Amino acid sequence: MDTPGDHALWLARQAVEHYVRNGDLLTPPADPPPLLKDPGAAFVTLRLGRALRGCIGTLGATKPTLAHEIVANAVAAAASDPRFPPVAPTELAVLLYEVDILGGLEPIPDESHLDPDQYGVVVEAGERRGVLLPAIEGVTSARQQVAIARSKALIHPDQAITLYRFTVTRFREME
Repeated sequence: MDTPGDHALWLARQAVEHYVRNGDLLTPPADPPPLLKDPGAAFVTLRLGRALRGCIGTLGATKPTLAHEIVANAVAAAASDPRFPPVAPTELAVLLYEVDILGGLEPIPDESHLDPDQYGVVVEAGERRGVLLPAIEGVTSARQQVAIARSKALIHPDQAITLYRFTVTRFREME
């Protein structure tokens, strides 16, 4: 493991495999690389080939370190994404992992300040909040990006919203 990304992906994989096999959370390494030592927000995405298999994340730090955040979100993506059944042991060998480390949320006045390849978006209306990561295959416009985030949060297209954008540092296993 030469790069911080290698460490993040290894940690996500180890967390899921440990949880699926043992039913409990992996303890992160006592001395993670610098990127993973401080608190931070992250999303972990699981794929079977190109198909989404789970994706869970946080918009702000909820754990003492980014390493702990990655472990928790990897396990949640594997076991608690409501769109999918829990990952089965037979899937472990073929899962592909993606870890997105989030920058801070930046309020923006409207979707003209978005670029779906560069920025993720958070759409808020009252207690509802929809999130869409950047550089999602098939999402080609800010309008489409906001519409998807609205839909995920069950926010009506005519309802007033508050928008935030964020950047990510993405680490991805390739097929």
